[in-house]
Amino acid sequence: MTNKDVMALNLPAEGELSEATQGYFAKCEEKIGFIPNVLRAYAFNDTKLRAFTDMYNDLMLGPSNLSKLEREMIAVAVSSVNRCFYCLAAHGAAVRQLSGDPVLGDMLVMNYRVADLTAKQRAMLDFAVLLTERPAEVVEADRQALRDAGFTGRDIWDIAALAAFYNMSNRMAAATEMRPNDEYHSMAR
Repeated sequence: MTNKDVMALNLPAEGELSEATQGYFAKCEEKIGFIPNVLRAYAFNDTKLRAFTDMYNDLMLGPSNLSKLEREMIAVAVSSVNRCFYCLAAHGAAVRQLSGDPVLGDMLVMNYRVADLTAKQRAMLDFAVLLTERPAEVVEADRQALRDAGFTGRDIWDIAALAAFYNMSNRMAAATEMRPNDEYHSMAR
């Protein structure tokens, strides 16, 4: 795969990858059958790639009261606001896969407010979207709404960290015209 198949910037397709990164790429190939283009985009610089994957792995796979599905739902809701094609394709597929519902991922992509969600999930996504659209307007009442829905202070931190990470990721994807792997479009359909 050439760099132009991954993004619009003309950066080296892959720089010197550490042994750890080569192992990470091999694990991706083994688990999902391909290397996500977001990783290929960052691969021009192993340090930047490791920083991205370390943060991603901590937020998406690390200890949290949020389920994997809820974390993916935040990624989709934030990416929907930002209209990030890469993340909507990748994380919409993950929502379909984790939920077993081929419609839920698409509903979240289009408008999470019409999806069949629990009150707790809706509160979580409302907060993530508020933080995305109007971060300066977040006040104690917004955090209290999450507490009232059953979230702890640590859960609120995790929701905010996920929203912030996907806002950053969406902006990098937009700036570089990052392209999702074709495989995402047919996953869990």
